[in-house]
Amino acid sequence: MSRIGKQQIKIPSGVEVKADDKVVIVKGPKGELKQIIHPFVTIEVNGDLAVIKVKDENNKQQRALWGLFASLLNNMIIGVTQGFSKQLEINGVGFKALAAGRKLNLNVGFSHPVEYNIPEGIEVKTEGNLITITGIDKQLVGEITAQIRKIKKPEPYKGKGLKYVGEEIKKKAGKTAGKE
Repeated sequence: MSRIGKQQIKIPSGVEVKADDKVVIVKGPKGELKQIIHPFVTIEVNGDLAVIKVKDENNKQQRALWGLFASLLNNMIIGVTQGFSKQLEINGVGFKALAAGRKLNLNVGFSHPVEYNIPEGIEVKTEGNLITITGIDKQLVGEITAQIRKIKKPEPYKGKGLKYVGEEIKKKAGKTAGKE
């Protein structure tokens, strides 16, 4: 049985949750999110509580969907009330980033600056060697952060590149001259 799916999700004041057979819509002070619902899953809203149910509790696939949609709904509620944020750290001599409008300009060791277009619903701020990505959709914030990191992953010898704040880079020993 899904322990996460069985729990009732509390809906805070100022957040409105509407669910029908196909879509759940969550509106809050920071915006609105929509999620398509799987046919095996139903979401019931009773006052300030939301309950997720599946058609067959003994089916392993449906139990997995039960917990998944409970987590998705909870993340949607957190997103429209608080929002989500991830940070990247720039390491390297001369490496820098500048957010201007809907574009992020990165100088990360290539012969040319790399320009990344920021999609709607995401805000990017740069301060020193930190890039902060914020938004209300947890999946989109994580995906955009991963795409920006992919431009210049940290290399294992000096650690130069873009890395998540708090990420540990295992460094390799450099090559040494052989004895003769």
